Amino acid sequence: MRRALLAGNWKLNPASAGEASELARAIKASASAHAEFVQVAIFPPFPWLLGVAETVLDSPVELGAQDCYWEPRGAFTGEVSAAMLQGWCRWVIVGHSERRRLFAETDQVVAKKAAAAIAAGLSTIICVGESEQAFESGRCEEVVQAQVRSALQELAADDSSRLLLAYEPLWAIGTGRSADPEHAYRVMRLIRRTVGECIGEGAARRTRVLYGGSANADSVPSFVELPWCDGCLVGGASLDGAEFSKMIAAAATVYRGRPVA
Repeated sequence: MRRALLAGNWKLNPASAGEASELARAIKASASAHAEFVQVAIFPPFPWLLGVAETVLDSPVELGAQDCYWEPRGAFTGEVSAAMLQGWCRWVIVGHSERRRLFAETDQVVAKKAAAAIAAGLSTIICVGESEQAFESGRCEEVVQAQVRSALQELAADDSSRLLLAYEPLWAIGTGRSADPEHAYRVMRLIRRTVGECIGEGAARRTRVLYGGSANADSVPSFVELPWCDGCLVGGASLDGAEFSKMIAAAATVYRGRPVA
């Protein structure tokens, strides 16, 4: 049986290495208590990765980076390659909506980053999602499907064991407004179908699909209980150790009641 995945994206937080380690320690106990049913990954800023890695050593908490560059080395000031992350991280996020919106990352850039990350052996969360304008105009499925197809253009079926897609509607991120579970279900089903069209039905079954967008302890059960949802990509709530621990416990309760596949 696949476990639920809760991935905590800390973004540009917290302010110090000490706070980062303290937050990681707060999450460890809940992750350990519910490790049979919930897989927990946290994504600190680059400067805090080493300290957090030491804090979560010998615990079920897994470590990830919030971004990577597609070239392994070279004259790319300020960038961190997927290859450089191999020794510290199991995970990486690419194509987050903030990278697309604030740093002008195109679908082509996201595809190159995803291919480099998977080639480096990292489990890779590719983020896709529509703007509020696209949502209101009924273009959600068109936008998301195009993003998925582009992101997978350099990947193959053999890559699916390390591939995850996170549906994060832009109008829900950081707003406290989650997508309706019915809407999320339809879009996540579309994502999985599109993966099948691009790299095969077997890959579609192996690929995990997450929901991201203002999820919290109260709303997480309504998402992880959906048939096409394998967990949540969590933003602001993952910066509160007590809240994120409640989310882990809530997801475990849902998965504890699931039959073995």
